[in-house]
Amino acid sequence: MLTMVLWASAFVGIRYAGEDIRPGALALGRLFVGSVALLILLAVRREGLPPRAAWPGIAGAGVFWFGLYMVALNWGEQHTDAGTAALVVGTGPLLVALLAGTVLKEGFPRPLLVGLAVAFAGTALAGFSGSGGSSALWGVLLCLAAAAGHAVGVICQKPALGHASPLQVTAFGCAVGAVACLPFAGQLVDDLADAPATAVGAVVYLGLLPTALAFLTWAYALSRMSAGRLGATTYVVPALTVVLAWPVLGELPSLLAIAGGVLCLLGVGISRRRAAPAPAPAVTPEQTPAPEPAAGAAGGTGSPR
Repeated sequence: MLTMVLWASAFVGIRYAGEDIRPGALALGRLFVGSVALLILLAVRREGLPPRAAWPGIAGAGVFWFGLYMVALNWGEQHTDAGTAALVVGTGPLLVALLAGTVLKEGFPRPLLVGLAVAFAGTALAGFSGSGGSSALWGVLLCLAAAAGHAVGVICQKPALGHASPLQVTAFGCAVGAVACLPFAGQLVDDLADAPATAVGAVVYLGLLPTALAFLTWAYALSRMSAGRLGATTYVVPALTVVLAWPVLGELPSLLAIAGGVLCLLGVGISRRRAAPAPAPAVTPEQTPAPEPAAGAAGGTGSPR
């Protein structure tokens, strides 16, 4: 839940900082702050480098989730409102569940599929309730790219957590994402020089909380449950985004947003239920084993000793 609240606040922070800092520069600044914080924590805990087997998953998560996702989302939110962005990015858990069922062999239990459908309906209501922005096709396509990066990143991250700790996977994944965004370093320097202190503070906030802390708590949870089931919990983010945008951006949540939030929570609850076990096969009389005879009752004439 902590992860979801912080990620919802990221949608608001991105819109706020995006007025003064360009998408790629914002992603690099956020990832740089997050990487520094996580690597300091890693050094304090003396966890060291992750084993070699974890690096393919860490690299994949770093490039697709920390890198592609953040740049595409920042860019998309410059062309569409927060509600629509949250709706489109909300398709990510569907992609996670589908990829997890095939790539990670997690299967498709009925509660997960029903919960995904209910939560997606809630996400649609919360997304369409958002106000502001142009909802341009280009912004929607960029948010779809962000959703795809999120899904691929989660699938890469899951096996890496089988070889390394959540802190190692998160810290080095964030660092890989920062390296991937280094081409935007010049933009970051120029934008920070002209940006107001509040925009710089938003970058620091995005790096410390929605990136360093939220991605760490996400990795901790992912190491203890399936990717498809955990991915469904992110459906609460659009509803939380609308609520958090009220005091910061002046967007008032509507009754439609509240209804969408209720459906999101309901869908998450359904997805976390365990599938009912298959009924045991009925035992016919022919299959019923005969009772064993009592000691000394079959054969022999003497009493048992």
